[in-house]
Amino acid sequence: MSARARSTSRLDPGALVMVGIEGKVLDATQATFLRRHKIRAVVLFRANLGTEAEVRALTAALRKTIGPRALLAIDQEGGAVVRTTFLPHPPPAMALGAAGTGKLAENVGAAVARGLKSVGFNWNFAPVLDVNNNPGNPVIAERSFSSNPAEVVRLAGGWMRGALREGVACCVKHFPGHGDTRVDSHRDLPVVDKTRRELGALELKPFRALQSLAPAVMTAHIVYPRIDADFPATLSRKWLRDLLRERWGYRGVIITDSLAMQAIRQRYGHDRAAVLALQAGADMVTVLGSRDEQASAVQAIAEALADGSLERARLRRSCARLDTLAKRYPVRQARYANARREKDEQLMFRAWALALTPIGDPRPPRRDQPLRVITQRQLPSDGVSEAGPSDDAVASLFEGFGKVEIVQLDTLQNLDWGRLPQDGRATVLVSSQRTRFGAASLRWRPHLHLALWNPFQVLDVAAPAVISWGFAEGALAALRAWLEGRAPAPGRVPVPLALPAPAPRRRSVKAR
Repeated sequence: MSARARSTSRLDPGALVMVGIEGKVLDATQATFLRRHKIRAVVLFRANLGTEAEVRALTAALRKTIGPRALLAIDQEGGAVVRTTFLPHPPPAMALGAAGTGKLAENVGAAVARGLKSVGFNWNFAPVLDVNNNPGNPVIAERSFSSNPAEVVRLAGGWMRGALREGVACCVKHFPGHGDTRVDSHRDLPVVDKTRRELGALELKPFRALQSLAPAVMTAHIVYPRIDADFPATLSRKWLRDLLRERWGYRGVIITDSLAMQAIRQRYGHDRAAVLALQAGADMVTVLGSRDEQASAVQAIAEALADGSLERARLRRSCARLDTLAKRYPVRQARYANARREKDEQLMFRAWALALTPIGDPRPPRRDQPLRVITQRQLPSDGVSEAGPSDDAVASLFEGFGKVEIVQLDTLQNLDWGRLPQDGRATVLVSSQRTRFGAASLRWRPHLHLALWNPFQVLDVAAPAVISWGFAEGALAALRAWLEGRAPAPGRVPVPLALPAPAPRRRSVKAR
């Protein structure tokens, strides 16, 4: 019997499930699990990735175990959300928005795909189509191209065309839009209380405009009560079947974001959520818990098929879409020639430099000026983003200056500005964390603010600023060149950003 005939006559529940694995090698136990449950899709994270050679060995082992219809996925957006840090490091979406050229976005998307293809991935969970119009958003921020949906369409469309041309499938996210939330769905369930018309005027525009280009769409764990008060979009038939599939006519793959995220897990559990998502219209569910939880999700799907809760005909169409995706974008480790790789590295450095953005007329300090540099000591990974810049990386920005005192705090939120010595040093605040500051930061008086991660932090500190959009080597090289007066900061902000008015100074009270 041909592979095509088998795919239409059988319906393996595991073929509808994407899982994660443990460790940096595919051991016999995990390989047996994948084969037994006929899992065809695996997503890898930082904990799975060793050296470049080890990653190639791992994806090759996965491809051998799963077979030619394997889907091997990764989050390689750019900026802080990358996994294969040994490849040329792309800037995040908002940095490309600051640079402003569609051709640059297309070239970066192509370079990202070339790197991923060389180590055996055929599916990238990028780009982000969320329109970030909420400065308090705790999880999107620089991952969005712009607060203007037309700019998101223009730049994300270019990025996608570049990536698809190089043979790696994109997956746009997070449908219907995660840009206007104040809650991180990894931690809790966000609610966006907007009408369909309001969403159509902003959040939905990029997804609608780019649906014909997108091989896959990832769902958001967000409740939109004006449309469906009972279920988040990931589990909502009104969103996935009625709007995306039937009204819009979307023909690609619909995959859920991780069902291990607290927005879903603490309310529904893996197994029930997996069935609900497939009933709602998803083609594939992402189950990232333990192997027991993964197995329970597969079993729940099998039971729902057996009792008629899930329609076999509909899920066969899902399998066909997934087969089409794997056939169009097969897993293969393409050669990444040294000359091509070097050009891609230069492209990324150029993109970081073009994105460097001034706010409020910042000026580089004089080389002979005594400086006090305040930053945070450690920034571990939060599970979405990679770990922040090291102490040495921040200190390296000021190697060209003569008199520099580095002050490292456990957390910048604890900065007590009134305790800093008044000794004539110019103060440089280096914001190297993602989280926003509290109201107390409006009393800080740095001479210069360097925002290395979340651009919306410039709204918290009344000081001239430079935004690097990230802390990769290319970002730090561009920022150092600006500090030393060797290069400009040519970027333009793609979101509304203006320096806040400083809080009034507190009257000092002398100790008795």
